[in-house]
Amino acid sequence: MSTDKTKSTKPQLTRRDFLGITWGALTLVLGGEAAGAVFKFIQPVNIGGFGSVVNAGTVDSFQRGSITHNQAGRFYLVRMEDGGFLAIWQKCTHLGCSVPWVATENQFHCPCHGSLFNQLGEVHGGPAPRPLDLFPVTIQDGQVFVDTGSPYQRTKFEESQTTKA
Repeated sequence: MSTDKTKSTKPQLTRRDFLGITWGALTLVLGGEAAGAVFKFIQPVNIGGFGSVVNAGTVDSFQRGSITHNQAGRFYLVRMEDGGFLAIWQKCTHLGCSVPWVATENQFHCPCHGSLFNQLGEVHGGPAPRPLDLFPVTIQDGQVFVDTGSPYQRTKFEESQTTKA
């Protein structure tokens, strides 16, 4: 009787097993990436940017009669002569262009179609159908907060739209 000692007792990895392991690993990676994307999607918007409550600064940092652009929040903060605040969205009510404040003309001037708005956002010329939209302003502990997630439309300026300091 002869015994063959050249055969190995160690199991070999077949091509089918290798492909099965590879597909399983790729499925796990794809599932992990999908879970990461879902997790990122359900995270709340960063505090301080557009679509959230923006801390614009302290009440004392805004001079009466000033108009200050907040780029992160996409609004202009108007400090009224009486000390009240008005947050005007920089989006034109005609076709949604970004409307800059032109200090030399003392008005907002839409570069797309020429709509003109005064410092309160009221239409003074051009095709815009209504005043610029506003964001709610709140003042807490001397800080000015603007809720850019809740714009509201208006037909004209009213004193009740301002927030007193």
